[in-house]
Amino acid sequence: MSERRTLVEGLKQTPAVDPELEKAFVFNSKGLTEGEGAAPKAAAPPTLAVAATIARAPISTRIRADYATALKRASLERQLNNTEPSTLQDILEQAIEPWLKANGYLQ
Repeated sequence: MSERRTLVEGLKQTPAVDPELEKAFVFNSKGLTEGEGAAPKAAAPPTLAVAATIARAPISTRIRADYATALKRASLERQLNNTEPSTLQDILEQAIEPWLKANGYLQ
């Protein structure tokens, strides 16, 4: 087993790092290529056929337990059948939109 040492002693024995390379890594500079220590570039996410990006805001609420159970079951069954909308978010948005429009909160 190797001899234990303090963190400070370990840092003193660490070989020096190029300050420019360190700064580029910490601040995610664009100048690095994959071979120079930069993280590999991720593939671009697939684009959806949506005309405009819709911003989403988190909300939290409580609903009746039987509604929650039915909503979850509907979501899972629709996902298995590849039926849209299938996510809880999409189902709720589709259900809430007519109420908001009918009461003058959306155009």
